[in-house]
Amino acid sequence: MKTAWKTVLFSVIAGGLLVGLLLWPAGVVPRSKTREPLLVYCAAGLKVPVEAVARAYEKESGVAVQLQYGGSGMLLSNLRVARRGDLFLPGDKSYLDLAAGLVAETIPLASMNAVVAVTKGNPKNIRRLTDLARADVRLALANPEAASIGKVVRDALTPSGEWTALEGHAKVFKPTVNDLANDLKLGQVDATIVWDAVAALYPELETIKLPELDQARQQVTVGVLRGSKQPTAALRFARYLGASDRGLREFARAGCKVADGDVWAEVPEVVLYSGALNRVAVDDTIRRFEEREGARVTRVYNGCGILVAQMKAGQHPDAYLACDVSFMNSVTDLFGPAVEISETDIVLLTARGNPKGVKTLADLAQPGLRVGVANARQSTLGDLTEKLLQRAGLLETVMANVKTQTPTADLLVNQMRTGALDAVVVYAANTSKVRDALEVVRLDQPGSVAVQPYAVGINSGHRQLMMRLRSAIQSSESRAIYEALGFRWRGTNSANQ
Repeated sequence: MKTAWKTVLFSVIAGGLLVGLLLWPAGVVPRSKTREPLLVYCAAGLKVPVEAVARAYEKESGVAVQLQYGGSGMLLSNLRVARRGDLFLPGDKSYLDLAAGLVAETIPLASMNAVVAVTKGNPKNIRRLTDLARADVRLALANPEAASIGKVVRDALTPSGEWTALEGHAKVFKPTVNDLANDLKLGQVDATIVWDAVAALYPELETIKLPELDQARQQVTVGVLRGSKQPTAALRFARYLGASDRGLREFARAGCKVADGDVWAEVPEVVLYSGALNRVAVDDTIRRFEEREGARVTRVYNGCGILVAQMKAGQHPDAYLACDVSFMNSVTDLFGPAVEISETDIVLLTARGNPKGVKTLADLAQPGLRVGVANARQSTLGDLTEKLLQRAGLLETVMANVKTQTPTADLLVNQMRTGALDAVVVYAANTSKVRDALEVVRLDQPGSVAVQPYAVGINSGHRQLMMRLRSAIQSSESRAIYEALGFRWRGTNSANQ
């Protein structure tokens, strides 16, 4: 009897577990139990805001965050040796530049300025930088090889020779900015140089802003490590740190001037408008970007004339990748600065062997020729084609032979493949997959080149995310795709910008 009950009980439990697994949302893993803690190398001077953000993120996401503090230089050295971890958050962006081969993506967080710090009431009456080198002033400085504050101050004061005087007078050099503030608080020194945000955490201290230190400014930026075993989780926490309604609030409370951050979303959803020409060049890159970022990018591919009309009617995508700068120029009020990615020639496409002898734009006007062009009101290609024909004085005669006007060039290529047309005007990049079956005729005349720019929407809630998408499109892997398709490269290779 007991055996029977045990069997029934086991069946009920097993069945419940099976039902639970079947009902668990697809793609969702139980919180934290199947994830490794995120390891973050963090500058000691940022401990207060980062600690608060990490604890909030753990509570909200269920993902553990392990913080390893130290001077930025020391952390970089440890990172190079250990080759493990997920994020690097130094006191200044220059350390991320030094760690360029170890860092994949970066997200700006805040900025801080160097200031002179003294005890409340300024008992030594320090007013100028030279006062720090007086015989009666016990001065502490940060080690430039270990802490970002030391490196930044040294770089700012070395050209004038002022660093040499301070370095020779300093009583002690400390590995972190927190050590400096604590020594000052305890009365072990009379003055030091710290970040304004760090000094703000010590009510026992007051600060003196000096013009010599105006350029001693740090950009606080978090980097996702290239060797992270969980890059999507690392990027998600990095986005949380840099979110205007999450992590950046803590940086602001700590006295930092915060960056222009994105709004927080566990899975950001953004919209990219793109000229149809670019589809084959960017679609795989965007798909990989989505997977790594844990984001969704809705791509709207169409003729740029149609896309621009939609934007002028009130649609505001998060970014726009145009087929030519002429169509970006008509919506510049909606976007930030555009970056040129690639260019491609406008060419003629004919049947293999070119049986109609079409070698110039003028040949498109020969009697009986069936010609296809893109629609000038709907697409960049159509607009550029119309201008080419106008400049050559051929618009009316060639248009008399035009049998079809399409919103995109790929439709023209398809009609050439079926034999419905004798010649079409397309981009060289449209011909990459049909060069064995059809013949490309190059045009050597002004205006026969289209340049493809990318810009981020000024009203997007995810501008930083779309800047990282731009960096992905500018990567060496993306460049290889572009060039294989017949584009010429104009974008700067960049892992991050």
